[in-house]
Amino acid sequence: MGPLEGIRVVEFAGIGPGPFCGMMLADMGADVVRIDRQGGGTPGIRDPRTEVMNRGRRSIVLDLKNGQDVETALALVERADALIEGLRPGVMERLGLGPEICRARNPKLVYGRMTGWGQTGPLAGAAGHDLNYIALSGALHAMGDADRPPPVPLNLVGDFGGGGMLLAFGIACALIEAKTSGKGQVVDAAMTEGAGALMALIYGMRATGLWTEKRGDNMLDGAAPFYGCYETADGKYVAIGSIEPQFYALLMEKTGIADLDAFQQHDKTRWPEQKAKLQEIFKSKTREEWCAIMEGSDVCFAPVLDMAEALGHPHNKARAAFVTIEGIPQPAPAPRFSRTAAATPSRPPAPGEHAQEILADWGVAPAPARSTA
Repeated sequence: MGPLEGIRVVEFAGIGPGPFCGMMLADMGADVVRIDRQGGGTPGIRDPRTEVMNRGRRSIVLDLKNGQDVETALALVERADALIEGLRPGVMERLGLGPEICRARNPKLVYGRMTGWGQTGPLAGAAGHDLNYIALSGALHAMGDADRPPPVPLNLVGDFGGGGMLLAFGIACALIEAKTSGKGQVVDAAMTEGAGALMALIYGMRATGLWTEKRGDNMLDGAAPFYGCYETADGKYVAIGSIEPQFYALLMEKTGIADLDAFQQHDKTRWPEQKAKLQEIFKSKTREEWCAIMEGSDVCFAPVLDMAEALGHPHNKARAAFVTIEGIPQPAPAPRFSRTAAATPSRPPAPGEHAQEILADWGVAPAPARSTA
């Protein structure tokens, strides 16, 4: 099931964006074999079912410092279409599993590499995390209020949007090209560059003078009264995105604002007073009351839901946007396909759970038993 059915992927276990890339490919039907370390898994997580990003694949445990296990890994790589690794530059080479060795064994292999800074450059060998990578891209500075430090926007922009998703896209592109050329290649996905790619619109607006370097001064960073979140009477929040003039006019109508001269949409000098007035208005009703007035209209409105509320929202339920796998609610595979629909993923595996099954299915001979003497 899924558009990637028949594609084989070897994933070397890691954290964050690498597993997210593996999840995306597995969700789309690829046969993803995860090479775990002994005692692997996320620190502090005892139940493998909750490691949602590991869903949909099978696991084998290999000791990559053991020559026999490295040979088993290479035998899997020989039979794979693609590989995912997220270690620091040079580590896979030191293990004897770098691109040159793997592609010598399998010239059609797409070798996907996931790092924060990229495989080259002065920062390539340094440690880092999502926040550091989006800081270097210009994305972090553009977020938040003028009088506060930039916010910590979860790890969505670097790890997942600019990282794992970018690598999945790169691997898919390279797989298509390999069908024509018969040759694989290395995909070097860097979160700094992926986060930068997500900023394409903002860099374009900056070049035309529609975006300033000052935080809290722009249409999409919370400064505009028609694009932001407002607290309601019950201490909850609603999100407003009335950018287009017809949507803004509807916002004025549904909030009962009659003095349109004082609410000229793009008069930035009046944005603070306009925002203060809207804050007062939205705080006069509960979130549910505002939902009754605005939800489903062209105001561009949504209630700000917590995760429990998101699971039960009628639109999400109608779309089956979430699935429950062995008792764990989680996002469903996305996007959707009209003909090759993705199946509901299998639960995340325990490390090493499928070792014999994988070797048999992929036609790899088990390594000789190790001496315990």
